[in-house]
Amino acid sequence: MSLSQAQKKAFRSIGHHLNPVVTVSENGVSENLLAELSRALNDHELIKVKFALPERDDRAAMLNELLADSKADLVQTIGKMALLYRRNPKANPKLSNVTRFENHHGRH
Repeated sequence: MSLSQAQKKAFRSIGHHLNPVVTVSENGVSENLLAELSRALNDHELIKVKFALPERDDRAAMLNELLADSKADLVQTIGKMALLYRRNPKANPKLSNVTRFENHHGRH
């Protein structure tokens, strides 16, 4: 599912206030990391991932691997941060960054 420009814009404004919940280091993409990423996406739907890697090409490769494995959509990347979204129709409204935002700011 690709995100519309309007969705991306809304998600970027939500993401601006988020702290990274997953950090990818030189160790790369492990089973534990993928499990943590999947859990975070299930809970929050919209999450920030930090890439603690100096090389841009390495960060891009890791990001592509994460997107492929998690089936998440990329909302945006800024430097060493990436904002990922994966819809979860059964997400807990108290945990979902998207639902909390929509409830707080009214649905658009």
